Amino acid sequence: MTKEKSKFLVKAKGSKKELIIGSIIATVIAITPYLFTLWESVPSTKTWNTFFGSYTSNYYEDVQVLSWTLMNKFIPLLLLIIWFWTCRQWWYHAILVPIAMYLYQIIEVFNDDLIFTETNQILYLLPVMAIIIPSIYLLRAKMFDKINSADKSLEELEEEFMIKPKSFWGRLSDYF
Repeated sequence: MTKEKSKFLVKAKGSKKELIIGSIIATVIAITPYLFTLWESVPSTKTWNTFFGSYTSNYYEDVQVLSWTLMNKFIPLLLLIIWFWTCRQWWYHAILVPIAMYLYQIIEVFNDDLIFTETNQILYLLPVMAIIIPSIYLLRAKMFDKINSADKSLEELEEEFMIKPKSFWGRLSDYF
């Protein structure tokens, strides 16, 4: 087998895997309207008994209202996570801020002792924002420094800073 043919086969296998992953992601995005309407299948009672166990909604006093509230938080969180893992732009870490916000809101929805679900969330997001915003600013400053000191265009610099596709574990290892 020649080098060119083996290189083509490796690319074909990689593109097949990318096609499958891309199809799964596209399917998940396409069914999000259906996922949102799943709250309608939850009974409108205070206690919901399932084969997993029973759940009693004390704060909302209706499990259907609780599930509607959770879907309002979960669907945007799901789409933001997909966007984060598929984004190739240099600023993709900024997506972590709304992801952290929605995670916090979901945790707060489950807290039955709350009076208002979305108060003081900025205090919990400050540590996330304190890390992400300066790192994005520094990356942006580095880009503009290269623009001013080099003869590259903005598109060439964006291409240089663009994150190349990695596996899920490869992107996860970048953070730890």
